[in-house]
Amino acid sequence: MDIARSDVVRSIAGRDQGKLFFVLETEGEFLLLADGKLRKMEAPKRKKRRHAERVEVQHTRVAEKIKGGEKITNSELRRTLTQLGEGGNPDQEG
Repeated sequence: MDIARSDVVRSIAGRDQGKLFFVLETEGEFLLLADGKLRKMEAPKRKKRRHAERVEVQHTRVAEKIKGGEKITNSELRRTLTQLGEGGNPDQEG
């Protein structure tokens, strides 16, 4: 399965190895990634596709916002990725 915009990926190479990111854009063999903490929406990380693997996750509000081109805050990214990393439901508040 190819990596597309709004997917969640895990870095498999580099200093950020093992960390989760949202894909904000795709540019040929590169991905623009953000996690809301180290890599914010304003300055996404540019990473080669082969250095990231897609993580299977259920529908999230943040992914829908990315697809729809809506404004997303760094705190929304952090909160959702933290919940996904813990195996929780990202749409559950509280």
